[in-house]
Parts: sequence; structure tokens; C-alpha cells
Amino acid sequence: MSLPHEHPQRELPAGRAAIAAVLLTAAAATTSAAGTVDVGGGAAFAVVAGQRQLFLDDHGVARMANLRRALHHPDKRGAVLRSPTPGQTIQTRSAPAWDPTGKVYKLWVLGIDASFWRSRDGLHWTPGPKPDLRTDLVVRDPTDSRASRRYKAALANEGFAVSRDGVHWARIEVPRIPSSDEANLSYDPAAGLFIHTVKRGGKYGRSVAIAVSRDFEKWTDHGVVFEADELDQRLGVQHIRSRREDPTLLPPFHDDPDVHRVDVYNMGVFHYEGLYIGMPAMYHATGRVPNYPNTDGFHLVQLAMSRDLKTWKRLADRRTFIGPSRVGSGAYDLTQILPPSAPVVREDELWFYYTGLKYRASYDYVGTFPDGEYVRKAGLDGDHGAVCLAVLRRDGFVSLDATEKEGRVESRPFRLPAKELLVNVDASGGELRAEILDSAGEVVARSAAIRADAPRARVTWEQGGLTGHQGREISLRLMLSRASLYSYWFE
Repeated sequence: MSLPHEHPQRELPAGRAAIAAVLLTAAAATTSAAGTVDVGGGAAFAVVAGQRQLFLDDHGVARMANLRRALHHPDKRGAVLRSPTPGQTIQTRSAPAWDPTGKVYKLWVLGIDASFWRSRDGLHWTPGPKPDLRTDLVVRDPTDSRASRRYKAALANEGFAVSRDGVHWARIEVPRIPSSDEANLSYDPAAGLFIHTVKRGGKYGRSVAIAVSRDFEKWTDHGVVFEADELDQRLGVQHIRSRREDPTLLPPFHDDPDVHRVDVYNMGVFHYEGLYIGMPAMYHATGRVPNYPNTDGFHLVQLAMSRDLKTWKRLADRRTFIGPSRVGSGAYDLTQILPPSAPVVREDELWFYYTGLKYRASYDYVGTFPDGEYVRKAGLDGDHGAVCLAVLRRDGFVSLDATEKEGRVESRPFRLPAKELLVNVDASGGELRAEILDSAGEVVARSAAIRADAPRARVTWEQGGLTGHQGREISLRLMLSRASLYSYWFE
């Protein structure tokens, strides 16, 4: 069963040209390659059997020609979990945890009395027993031999707790990780690493600090690792102006240029195919709110990546990954959009359960709204927040795109880990072919063409093959036209 598709998010309009101009004059890295570009260098490159190689950066790329990186947005499916209590707004920072014993997803939320929910299919949710400790930052740890510690929770700015079932909790004697009012928690099973992101202050306001642990008791606090910069401030002015000029988007109720500022409200961080992906919620402050010790504003969720959790690279020229829905669409994510700690991998899709809120400044604090009719509806509408679902193709953050002119990408040398090559490609309007090169640069295998939208296509060989090359150093060359390439891997 699937949900009806939500109205697609909008690119912010005329200001897009101004935003592009800011980017062109900035010292930000480009995300496209035209002509032939030799990349090379960088840290050691290894390909592990079963681990997908994405194209978020040039880490595994030796050279690239006639290809352009493209950012993809997840497909919004609308609200899947709404507050059953009038006047209470449901939110989440966690990802649903799959319980293989009960064959059920479990999700912990905040903002409402019913803080623990369960679902068989990830779409239809029912409240579960009331936990004896309020927490919304929970992961399931399948590797811990102690059943009493199967579920682990970060108590934001307070400490940590463990549980057998996610309902009955026991605090553990572990010092808290200092934070203000935002946090996320995820688990990297490949490295056995717990990742706790927290909110702290930086040059431009809210920033992200990260602490990590392998046993959930001894934590290493890396301090602030991700924060807004001057380019964010320049882009933020354009984002605010574009939003104000777009009649399909809910405008800020308070707008004062002296208050305009961009900082990082929070950031979910998760391990994905050998690297870490962050989803920073960039908060755009637009004006002061009378009788309220904060600002009006809105969020735009972007993408970032890291290989060590300390050094982060912005992706797609800081373009929006999840943005606002349109007024009148029936959507909740009109203003505040807060990412989960991680997506749920479901076959060939990534499911993002994120928080969508209609308003930032409560109508109780607002004097005059731009639209009187809308104000009356807002004033009577206590149902203004929900857990929303957006679905992305697996590996579908960024693709390498080719037009009619053939594009090529060649990997850096690596030792062949397995005997079969798979690709995630949309070649429904074109084709993709592959070549294997030996350590001398000679082609030892050529593939048949793939002409389909195939999230896990097995490459077949017309000449040569991978037999006999396992463990040897090779390079992979992928050639495509009128196609989008997301990833490759070996099994």
C-alpha cells in the first residue's frame, strides 16, 4: 500500500538566479564536470564487496568527462503520524527501529502524551504502551549480547538510558553530552559506533557538535564540527526574499532585515555505504516575535558528507534537499522541516520520517497576518504538526547525468573484491556500458548495454569478464548517454 503523493516541493523562484550568482562568486566547490577532468589523488581508495560506491564526491574517481552531478529530492508522501491530542504537536528526531522478533517498527516521538508508536508496514501507526521514561532519541542495537540493553537512548543534555523493549528504561551512569534543546542519535553497525549530534553555539548561532562511542558508556566529544558560514548568510538573504515573493509558499509572519540570519538548527547524521551523510536543517531567522524569546523563520534541509565525522563537505552547492510544500496542498511541512537521525532502508528505497510544522511563530504571538482569512483558520487550527514521510531512490542523493553526448567516469585503481558488478542506473532513455581495465590500463572486459531504469542491474559481459581478476588491481570505466548513474558495487 502506498500513500497518495504530496504536492512536490518547489524550487524558490526568481531569486534562484540571484542565488546562483552568489554561488558563482563564492569559493564553493563545483558539483559538475564538463569536458575531461582528471581527479586522482586523495586518501586511499578501496572497494569492499557489497558496499555501494556513490558519487557524492570524487573520492573514488580518477577522471570524468561530459557528466554533471544532479541533486535529487525525495518524493513526499504526506503525513503518516498525526497527533491524536488537540493542541499537541507531534515531532520526531529518530528513525523507526525494526524489531525482528515482533516484526514491527517502533518509533519514539516528542510533543505529545503518546510518545511510543508501532507499525507493521511503516505507514499505519498505533500508540504503544506508555514508556516509563520520556525520550525520543532511540536506536536498536542488535549486536549487544545483553538483551536488557537492546534499545539505547540519549536523554538530550541529561545522559543516557537502556531498555529491553523500548518501553521500560534504566538510566546508566554516564556523563551527559552538553547540548541546548536539539539532538539526534544514530548507530553505525559497520563500525559499531554510536553517533550523538547536539546543538551548541558557533559564530553565527546554532551549530552542531558530535560525540561518538563504541560501548555507549565512554564518549568522545569532538566539539562543534558543522556550522553556518558567511556564504550561508549571503544565500539566506536570497532564500528569504524568494520565499516572500512566491505566493504559493507561506511567508514569514515577521520579517525584519536586521534579524535575518542563517544557522544550523539540528543535523541528523547517519552511516551510509562507507561514509557519513548529514542532513542539516538550516534555520532562516526572519524577524522577532512579540512576547516570545525567539524568532520567526523557516527551515531548509540540505545535505553534507564526511568520512571521519569531523570534516564535512556541503553537497550540491548547498541546494535544498527537502524544502517547503505549497500552501493549500494539505501538507504540514510549510515552515519548519526537521530531519530524522537516519532514513529507513526498504529494498530499493530510503524512507525519511521527518517533522513537518505549518508555522514557526505561534498565532498567539502574532498581530497582523498577511491574509486575514488564513489567520482565522490558523487561529482555530491546533493540528499544525505531523511526522511526514518522503521516499528517495536508494543511493539517490546525487547522480552523474549524461546527455546525448557520451559521458565517462573512470575509477581510481582498486583490488577487485568479488566476481559480479552491479549498477544503480536510470538508462530508460539511453544506455550504460562498462569496461574493466587492468593495472596497465588495458581493457580486459566489455559489457553489454543496460537500457532500463534499474536500481540493481547485474552487468553482463560481451567480451572478457571478471573471472580470474578477483584480488587483482583493476579500474572500472562506466560510459553512459541519456542516463543517470547513482552507484555501483560488487557481489
